[in-house]
Order: sequence, then structure tokens, then C-alpha cells
Amino acid sequence: MARRSPALFAWALCGTLDIVYAAVSSVLQGGTVPGMLRGVASGPFGDAARDWGAVGAAAGLATHFAIMGAMVAAWFFVARRWNALTLWPWWLTGTLYGLLLYLVMNAVVLPLRFGSPFPPADPAQGLIALLPHIMFVGWPLAWMKRKERR
Repeated sequence: MARRSPALFAWALCGTLDIVYAAVSSVLQGGTVPGMLRGVASGPFGDAARDWGAVGAAAGLATHFAIMGAMVAAWFFVARRWNALTLWPWWLTGTLYGLLLYLVMNAVVLPLRFGSPFPPADPAQGLIALLPHIMFVGWPLAWMKRKERR
């Protein structure tokens, strides 16, 4: 039987957890899932992607999973070379990695692309953006990597 790739599984798991969180958050804040996905697509494809309908939503989903692929690949690249990431408690390394991802996305990428303020004016919005980076990306990656090492 072929061995499954932990990185591919992590990519699918973290990507799915994160996009479900984004969808629920969007709806709870009065938005729609297709609108949220078109907003994601507008990052690399420009503001016109917000008017692309189903194609824009599909482009947003693909963009989300491409970004998640980079996040997961970076984790596995570093974790295979730096044993501390598997020796320290998974919740600590996962929290630190999630915080790093949050800072890259919210202090660098979003301000450069959309002019988003950092730190956010509304602390609740900042927390809404921070939690999934830790809980749905950092923690699962760290836990899976530690489990893989055993």
C-alpha cells in the first residue's frame, strides 16, 4: 500500500478547516461565502474578481488553497531541518507558527495589497483573523509533525 504524504494531508486538512472558518465568519458578519471567496480572489487577480460570479468564487478557493500550500510547505521545510519544532510542545510551536503566519498576512500582505491597517482598529477583528492561523493551521501542523516524528 502506498504511503500517504503527511504534507498533502496537512494541506487538505488545514486548508479545509481554515476556509470553513472563513465561510462561517463571513456569514456571521452578514456576508456570503461566494462574496468572501471573490474577495480572496481579488488579492492576486485585482478588484474586478469581485464581479466574476462563480468563476471568481472558484478562483478565490484556488487562491486560498495555493496560499495554504505555501504555509504548509514552509512548515514542513523548516520542521524537517529544525528539531526544536518537534521537541517543544506542539501547542507552543503551533501557536508561534500561527502568530508568524498572522503577522505575515496581516502586517505585510494585506496592507501592501489592500491598504489594511495594522494593527487593526477593531481588536475583535484582529482576534477573528488571528485565531484560525493558530487553531486551524499552526496547531494541526505542529501536532501532525510531532506525531509523525514518533
